[in-house]
Amino acid sequence: MEETILIIDFGSQYTQLIARRVRELNVYCEIHPCHHVPPLTDDIIGIILSGSPFSVADAQAPQLDLAALRKERPLLAICYGAQYIARQEGGQVTPSRFREYGRAHLSAFDNAHPLLKGVTENSQVWMSHGDTIEKLPEGGRVIASTEDVQVAGYEINGEATFGIQFHPEVYHTREGKHLLENFVVGICGAQQTWTPAAFIEETVEMLQGQIKGDKVVLGLSGGVDSSVAAMLLHKAIGNNLYCIFVDNGLLRKNEFSEVLASYKNMGLNVKGVDARTDFYDALNGIADPEKKRKAIGKTFIQIFDQEAHTIKEVKWLAQGTIYPDVIESLSVNGPSATIKSHHNVGGLPEKMNLKVVEPLKALFKDEVRKVGRSMGIGEHIMGRHPFPGPGLAIRIPGEVTPEKVALLQEVDALYVDRLKSWGLYDQVWQAAAILLPVQAVGVMGDERTYESVVALRAVSSTDGMTADWVHLPYEFLAKVSGEIINKVKGINRVVYDISSKPPATIEWE
Repeated sequence: MEETILIIDFGSQYTQLIARRVRELNVYCEIHPCHHVPPLTDDIIGIILSGSPFSVADAQAPQLDLAALRKERPLLAICYGAQYIARQEGGQVTPSRFREYGRAHLSAFDNAHPLLKGVTENSQVWMSHGDTIEKLPEGGRVIASTEDVQVAGYEINGEATFGIQFHPEVYHTREGKHLLENFVVGICGAQQTWTPAAFIEETVEMLQGQIKGDKVVLGLSGGVDSSVAAMLLHKAIGNNLYCIFVDNGLLRKNEFSEVLASYKNMGLNVKGVDARTDFYDALNGIADPEKKRKAIGKTFIQIFDQEAHTIKEVKWLAQGTIYPDVIESLSVNGPSATIKSHHNVGGLPEKMNLKVVEPLKALFKDEVRKVGRSMGIGEHIMGRHPFPGPGLAIRIPGEVTPEKVALLQEVDALYVDRLKSWGLYDQVWQAAAILLPVQAVGVMGDERTYESVVALRAVSSTDGMTADWVHLPYEFLAKVSGEIINKVKGINRVVYDISSKPPATIEWE
């Protein structure tokens, strides 16, 4: 059994960051909502309680049975979690005189304490709360303060229970990772064995036991997740894995032939399906973004189901689901409101009557890349920017036509190629070109033109949940803009998108 840190989520926007920081220590962890806490099995070596957007005094504030957890395992409570324990155990939590949000410094703390060992004097931390702990419960002892917050950290005497009112998981808490390491490794005794190599070995063994000699079908996309899932399954079951790569006519220029060749060189049993006409027919006359996504999803299911039925006795459908998808489905407040249809196509398991296997469902995106690289998958796949399931269809606001796709493919290919040649591609998390549904007046030579406008977009991010626009050099933007206008017939104007997420999304649709 893999040693595990249990993270109990009260709905904080930072909960995934806690998990990422723990994983960076080569320690496995799982996030569970506070209303669905699993039993404390032997593999669980410690517990972390997250923050929350709620006040502990709110009528709808999330609740937790502390008696089932206290003294059973070392416990670190962050922000709301710290306030919740203090209040439930007889302490006093009141609204702050002013909102305690932003940078603060540990002006007084016990640097001999196991949780704070090695933290430097005046260390910067990040506060984000509207309540404060005025009085600790019986047995509570202050172990850290800031200029404005007396109880920035505390412990409960006689047990390994600790509370902090700042967020060690965020970047602005400069020594937050060190504090988490003190808890996870020093106090909980984690052996730090959660590595890509260990994950591969355990997953291959698990897949062999789960699938046995059955056949598995997997839809490849050319992206990181499906490629790594395919290689894990290939290691486990060899040619009993049947891969299908569908050309929906919405891929990047030459992507279908190039990626198909890459997969075959990797030893995968893969079939390429040219279904461009089917998808263009399904998209004919549709301009609404959500309707486009649904048309693409429905057509993919039809094509994939048709191809899968040519394989006899398939029992399993493999999917490239990753951990953020799992967390979202189990969030404290239920699945969040739909902003757009999920990129993983739903409906396949029910339609095909297959059992589902998801070898990546425990991993974050960056961990998927590490596992892929450990298996020797080339950078032409592992280093690829994320690409949406509906492809270029959602980078063409309005109706999608083969002509518009061909135009955007040329722009996209030139943009991505120049990012690579200028050494900028790996500094960008995702780059996109968008064909706008407007035309602009231009002049080429002595002629007046009335042609299309494209927007270029480049963002930096860790997992796509938030993203900042990238400050690409003006010289690069000038060069690539000129080349697009001169080399791609039908484009006479280029703009650069400087919106961040939130409030904008990464894709335009």
